[in-house]
Amino acid sequence: MTNAQRVDVDAKRRAALAADFRRLVGERAVIADAPRLAAYDSDGLTAYRQAPLLVVLPGDAAEVRAVLKYCAQNGVKIVPRGAGTSLSGGSLPVAEGIVLGVSRLNRIVEIDFANACVVAQPGVANLAISHAVAGEGFYYAPDPSSQIACSIGGNVAENSGGVHCLKYGLTTNNILGLEIALPDGESVRLGGKHQEDAGYDLLALLAGSEGLLGVVTEATVRILKAPASARALLLGFRDAGAAGDCVAAIIGAGIIPAGLEMMDKPAIDAAEAFVGAGYPTEAGALLIAELDGAVGDVAETSALVANIAQRCGATSVRASLNEDERRKFWAGRKAAFPAVGRIAPDYYCMDGTIPRREIARVLSEIEALSQRYGLKVANVFHAGDGNLHPLILYDANKPGELATAEAFGADILRLCVAVGGVLTGEHGVGVEKRDLMPTMFNETDLALQGRVKCAFDPDGRMNPGKVFPTLHRCAEEGRVHVRGGALRHAHLPRF
Repeated sequence: MTNAQRVDVDAKRRAALAADFRRLVGERAVIADAPRLAAYDSDGLTAYRQAPLLVVLPGDAAEVRAVLKYCAQNGVKIVPRGAGTSLSGGSLPVAEGIVLGVSRLNRIVEIDFANACVVAQPGVANLAISHAVAGEGFYYAPDPSSQIACSIGGNVAENSGGVHCLKYGLTTNNILGLEIALPDGESVRLGGKHQEDAGYDLLALLAGSEGLLGVVTEATVRILKAPASARALLLGFRDAGAAGDCVAAIIGAGIIPAGLEMMDKPAIDAAEAFVGAGYPTEAGALLIAELDGAVGDVAETSALVANIAQRCGATSVRASLNEDERRKFWAGRKAAFPAVGRIAPDYYCMDGTIPRREIARVLSEIEALSQRYGLKVANVFHAGDGNLHPLILYDANKPGELATAEAFGADILRLCVAVGGVLTGEHGVGVEKRDLMPTMFNETDLALQGRVKCAFDPDGRMNPGKVFPTLHRCAEEGRVHVRGGALRHAHLPRF
């Protein structure tokens, strides 16, 4: 088939599918023209782009189920999408499939202060929940840097964290219940306002499943009473090694801060120039430690942390004097990613997690890799739980630099696994890390993960091309197809 013939076939299929979906969800909820499809051709990982066949935007859970049922009956592939802030390509479209966006499901269904929970549709922005409950002194703890834009449905799919996940947990620790539309269009409810269901922990299975198993249509999340007091400390150090030692010492003393973040010199300078948060620009590394709780406890614990920092060689110690100053300290950290975007044409954000004791060693080896690859790195990350976010600076307009940045990033992730860590902390696997999965999982592990996927989605239509290494095939599940006796890729060893 020629390219022209292929284009003609795709156009006819697009037109036919668009007509069917418009009958299901309405004329304005289907996007089929190239200019508007371009807005959906990537997510936060903009290095990879692919226009989908169509974008379908259901208006409620019933329409989500109707779209899924139609796709099941007609063999249509589906890429679920929240706000599109994924940094691992988790919602990268496929050319032969649709994007199912949940942005129109953006209503907070119920606020239940008595049971300290909120029921929200998947398109509700993360920060909108905290804003909705702030008047009664509550907030929603998981706070990704993208919380002003990222959606609750996307948070569930990626098991998002944030700067306060050290003490209060990731998304999975703050979900009480989910309503899920399965790939065949059926709907199930898991958990509720009070206790988890008995048996298998399906809530934990679905948190971080990256749209491979179904589509979230409603989430019940835990909200917390705001602490009586909170204080942030800026702890400057001569280098990242000393800051890493301080992290280990704080946790080793039995202190669990609400947040414990680290920034290296390039990140400090970029954030300070961007926000003016009062960071010590003479420092080689900076820790932001937040203590919260009763007024007396915060004062005592803050003093203990300051003493630990000084014993670890801190060059500066500064505590927030009021709520405005505390927020300003965090504003610099929250803006670190866009701030770094001002000092390089492009950057590649990595996400791997290591044991806290390995922070100094790993940062040193990242610097060595930086020298080897000839690309600079800014480090800003969740030091308290060892969740690294190296930002590799490059210029996409220079031939070969993107590939170099990708190779550099892959080596960082291999390093994370080598020191006893994991490939991801909160950004998911997506397309970015799928082919690195064998560095962390053996064939048995991957086969079991594949069987879980097949139990929910036997046809493999949900978010295809994500998470699982590209060399893994349906042959593992006895579903390889042979036409005319010609086995594809005959040179490859068979399972």
